[in-house]
Amino acid sequence: MSDESNLILDDATEKMQRTVEHLKEALLGIRAGKANQHVLKGITVDYYGSPTPVEQVASITIPDAKTILVQPWERNMIAPIEKAILVANIGLTPSNNGEHIRLSIPALTEERRRELVKQVREVAEKARVSIRGARRDAVDAFKKAQKDGMSEDESKNGEQEAQKLLDSFTKKVEEVVLAKEKEIMTV
Repeated sequence: MSDESNLILDDATEKMQRTVEHLKEALLGIRAGKANQHVLKGITVDYYGSPTPVEQVASITIPDAKTILVQPWERNMIAPIEKAILVANIGLTPSNNGEHIRLSIPALTEERRRELVKQVREVAEKARVSIRGARRDAVDAFKKAQKDGMSEDESKNGEQEAQKLLDSFTKKVEEVVLAKEKEIMTV
């Protein structure tokens, strides 16, 4: 294979790898009945006029499997953090004692578990679409390269390699999804 073919395939591999990493990151935010500080990721609070992530204005700890403890570095931040958590609608109700905010993780009902699995599958489908897009870009690049002088055999081999990458990364997505579904459905 030529350097051009390797460049096209390396680019496709990198895009697909980033997609799998993004999927893993996205699935961390879907709670599975256990305390996980990633459920607070993306929640911002007004901190002296600018929206700031909760993890930058408070310490977040997991004292046990069913509790998340949010301890603001400034006591006057308790109410805004509490409000931000409620507005974010993550299914947790904060309670505070004046020093920190406690989030108790309720046990998931069977119905809620099924909803979460459905949500996981939706996120996974977006990842699959993204991976197919990376393969399509690689195939288009090989067709363009063929018009620009690459041999037909090398172009076809490149397209086959792009398909192998697609199959490999689709399998990785399935493994990640199955692991998350198992985590959610385990009582």
